[in-house]
Amino acid sequence: MELEQELGAKQAALQHDSSSSSSSSEEDEKLKAARVASAPGPATLPLPPNPFTEQGKRISPKDELFRQQFVMPQYLRMAMAAAVESKLVEYPGSDVPTQSQNPNAPLYPLIVMINSRSGGRKGPALRAALNDLLSKEQVFDLSVTPPKDFFRYGLRCLERLAEYGDQCAKDTRNRLRILVAGGDGTVGWVLGSTIELHVEHRMPIPPVGTIPLGTGNDLSRSFGWGGSFMFSCRPFVRRYLRKASSSQTAELDSWQVMVMTKYGDKVQLPHALHPQQHIPLVEEDASSDVKAASFEGIYYNYFSIGMDAQVAYGFHNLRERKPYLALGPISNKIVYSGCSCVQGWFCTPCSANPRVRSLRNIMRLEVKRESNGDWEPVDLPQNVRAVIMLNLQSYASGRNPWGHPTEEYNQKKRFVQPTAHDGILEIFGLFDGWHASLVMLSLRSAKRLAQACAIRMHLIADQRHRIYMQMDGEPWRQPLCANENSTIIEIMPTPTRSLMLKAS
Repeated sequence: MELEQELGAKQAALQHDSSSSSSSSEEDEKLKAARVASAPGPATLPLPPNPFTEQGKRISPKDELFRQQFVMPQYLRMAMAAAVESKLVEYPGSDVPTQSQNPNAPLYPLIVMINSRSGGRKGPALRAALNDLLSKEQVFDLSVTPPKDFFRYGLRCLERLAEYGDQCAKDTRNRLRILVAGGDGTVGWVLGSTIELHVEHRMPIPPVGTIPLGTGNDLSRSFGWGGSFMFSCRPFVRRYLRKASSSQTAELDSWQVMVMTKYGDKVQLPHALHPQQHIPLVEEDASSDVKAASFEGIYYNYFSIGMDAQVAYGFHNLRERKPYLALGPISNKIVYSGCSCVQGWFCTPCSANPRVRSLRNIMRLEVKRESNGDWEPVDLPQNVRAVIMLNLQSYASGRNPWGHPTEEYNQKKRFVQPTAHDGILEIFGLFDGWHASLVMLSLRSAKRLAQACAIRMHLIADQRHRIYMQMDGEPWRQPLCANENSTIIEIMPTPTRSLMLKAS
């Protein structure tokens, strides 16, 4: 009996040990699983905000370093864009930084103005690339925002912030540079708008560089920016922006043109000319009943009258009617040559059309060789059909029609070696398309007529009732009548020179 009780006790002890061991093993397993679940794995930290991302687009580190040289702080960009859009100079925002924040101005703050209709319609693609490399607030389409709006509102807003003691705005204003993407007419449009800064003594005047999108691009060639813009890819655009940072400044003469005509209501003038008050046609008789509509404008490269302007007018109208023909500089030149043949530029001696005849019968030309000199008449040869008043030594895609006369020739004719800032215009004539072709091929020089500090032209109808003119590539058709003083044109130097960026 005792033996059975002892065996039962041992058996119960074994069962208790097994149950306790199984429960402990279960607890061990649970503890082990809990330890595994709670064991620290690889650290998963939140990613910092990407400094190369702006407006949802990724920017490479290379582009970010590039942007630091040109892109203004965001509050300045937004302030200028809001001022231009609202046409108000006061910044309505509340995010102007305090002095303790003190943001730094870029070394080369840059504003780009694009003529989206120049250069085979490359403007939109170029603008997209510039928006990525700079910012959309620093890129203006001139078809939407004329340059005067930027200078009157955007730049004035920046100046107002500087007046309030914003050092970043002040440094940005003093370092500001402007890059114009377009042809010679577009560059002249922007340069003409800076005249307002001179008048209002808003210094310093921002220097202007170019991205050549036009056909001739003589202003661009003269200051080292090249004759054509081939690609809108980022590396190519970046190269032009770097040029704007490394360029030195250079002066450029600017010339004021005044057109006085009886037919002011019938003339469709380019945007480079704007109307002024009505004045008498004859200066000596201020009480004359014959009044003229007066138009003024500024040009920087050339003013021409005659057959070359007629060809440019035909090309301009054709491009407006059929924009698909303007695919780029090469196609433009082909179309331009076709217009030359159609207009009779090459067939002038065989044509009875009075529109293509000599200018001698309809124009009287007078010049001042010195600023304080008297008006002197200039005799026009009988076969001259185009007269050009040239400021630069680049015409028709980089040609030099004035040539390189010898020192003896210059002394005999009282000529000087021309430069872009000498205050003198070179006046020369072209006979016909064949003569012009030889001049363009540098096989012959143009007919040198005079050098002048001021020019006056009286136009009168002969057998034709209109004449063609152009100013920096912008042509128009001028009506004429039999009255001797039906149209008077004067060209005078402006009081100040323009400031250009000269690319190395």
